[in-house]
Amino acid sequence: MAKTLIPNKGAKINIKNKRAEFDYLLMDKYTAGLVLTGTEIKSIRKGKASLVDTYCYVIGGEMWVKNMYIAHYEQGSYNNHVERRDRKLLLNRKE
Repeated sequence: MAKTLIPNKGAKINIKNKRAEFDYLLMDKYTAGLVLTGTEIKSIRKGKASLVDTYCYVIGGEMWVKNMYIAHYEQGSYNNHVERRDRKLLLNRKE
């Protein structure tokens, strides 16, 4: 009988750009969510994401992340995500 793996639902996933803290003076820090697809979430859980050369911009009052790399999911089908697409940040309006 095969064992079933129960994912750890309490585990938090943090992606940090340590190089930005070294190169720049950060005045304010915000914690934001990302709008992701299913295969992107699975790749991030495996630790295959990078913030190298990533920056944010504002369009119409919404914050977007440009050039964030999330590797293809190995078990994904033809419906896999694009590695470097623009992703929307989830912030409060006051932020």
